[in-house]
Amino acid sequence: MKIISFQQQQAVPVTRYNSELSSYLKIANLKEASIGIMYIEPGGITGHHEAPSKQLFLVIEGEGWVTSDDEVQVQVKKGQAALWEKDEWHTSGSGVGMTVIIIQGSSLIV
Repeated sequence: MKIISFQQQQAVPVTRYNSELSSYLKIANLKEASIGIMYIEPGGITGHHEAPSKQLFLVIEGEGWVTSDDEVQVQVKKGQAALWEKDEWHTSGSGVGMTVIIIQGSSLIV
């Protein structure tokens, strides 16, 4: 057995797309997908950008909002997920803080 740590202090700040108070830690690379954890601090945002592949955004703690191409904010909370298609423009943010598991890959079936 191997213990894997994914604490927030290990995550790398996301600075692209005019992002603020957002960090990401890749947990695993699979043959056709990757899994990571994103921490969005209170007042944080991951700026508007294209999904490099199909992307599942699973909220595991806190709450916040997500957008799609139209940039209309849709509220999400713990136990909910957003699914973006490849090349779909999107943004995410939180007023109170949010922790998210991100699974992305071309073979993702949801």
